Amino acid sequence: MGKGKEDDPSLDPFEISFLPEFREGRGPREPFVNEHGVVIGDHDYDSPNSPLNEWSTDTDPAVMAGDQWVHPFKDIGFQTAENRDYFERGIAPRAGIFMHQDKNSAYRAGDPVPDTEEASQKQPE
Repeated sequence: MGKGKEDDPSLDPFEISFLPEFREGRGPREPFVNEHGVVIGDHDYDSPNSPLNEWSTDTDPAVMAGDQWVHPFKDIGFQTAENRDYFERGIAPRAGIFMHQDKNSAYRAGDPVPDTEEASQKQPE
């Protein structure tokens, strides 16, 4: 990346320089404690209540899914080229970049599931 406002040294290492329209109503800039008692935005992820400190083979990864685990300004995901283009430059992501090349992941989406053996048919190649 070139040196520009997106590389402002006053920003947190995980922050980017959001365009004004993406700063409004985003949430707090400072670290906060989420509903599970875990500090979000301090980059340590070492709160006593963090599932990361209690992880085992019995832990469902879904316990750490959702917006309550993402800081609105300080998330490593903002550093991707696609997110920087969108949030710093207003360039929307290209459609279809996350689509499977050889699989239709929406095959029969919305179709009622029949209660016959037909339901176990495979997707056509």
